[in-house]
Amino acid sequence: MDKNNDSPTSESSPPVCHPAVAPLSYLLGKWRGQGEGGYPTINSFSYGEELHFYHLPNKPVIGYTQKTWKLSSGEPMHSESGYWRPKPDGAIEVVIAQSNGLVEVQKGTYSIEEKVIQLQSELVGNASKVTGIQRCFQLVEGNLCYEVEMATNTITLQPHLKATLKKL
Repeated sequence: MDKNNDSPTSESSPPVCHPAVAPLSYLLGKWRGQGEGGYPTINSFSYGEELHFYHLPNKPVIGYTQKTWKLSSGEPMHSESGYWRPKPDGAIEVVIAQSNGLVEVQKGTYSIEEKVIQLQSELVGNASKVTGIQRCFQLVEGNLCYEVEMATNTITLQPHLKATLKKL
């Protein structure tokens, strides 16, 4: 740090990846691709998507942002952001705030060997209809693939979103 303004200088060493984040460091960076969505109460749709996972220097947390858009027009559809806190024992805690006002607190597990992260909502806040969300992320042949299932007050857990993303 420059003593005069506390900003990084060219002599600064790069931030150290926290040991808790290291097993999921393959997520870090930007991912882009396409997905498909549907649900019993809506028409099926396709979308473009970008995820950004970033490390908070020397902290046991990964920052996360997501945005989607209509493939036909580029018009924004959905966005969310939050934090992922991997634990050394393979557990993970995730908090996500969505652009539609929904907030998720999720817990789950990750497998270093299989590069799979499974999350299940512990709490879904500010949602008049959504009662549960499950997410599964997996690295497959260098692509980040995920599936999201959702439950509402009238429909049990059903597939909702599925996408394949390439690292930029």
